[in-house]
Amino acid sequence: MRWTRYEILLPQCYNDGRSVELTKFDETNVELLEKFSATTADTTVALGKWMYEGTVFEDQLQRTVVDVPGIEPAHEFFRQYKETLKARFVQIDIWISAHEIDIL
Repeated sequence: MRWTRYEILLPQCYNDGRSVELTKFDETNVELLEKFSATTADTTVALGKWMYEGTVFEDQLQRTVVDVPGIEPAHEFFRQYKETLKARFVQIDIWISAHEIDIL
């Protein structure tokens, strides 16, 4: 069966350098768990750099993974959920990618 893996990169710090409260990660995990029944979060920090309006930002990111059977219903959910995450983590954007996978 074809599945889709959604990878969400969540910042560990706000743009002003303050640490994001752990409750925001917990809240996100609970919401995804209730919707899709399983999540995975990497304990390894991903380091990212990006430019916005001439300013370079450096991020320490937590990767959260959700595997979902099929594609379309979850795509729409994640498009809308992205706005929730942008507000929760006070970000210009939140990177969510989707990848087709095979579960063996």
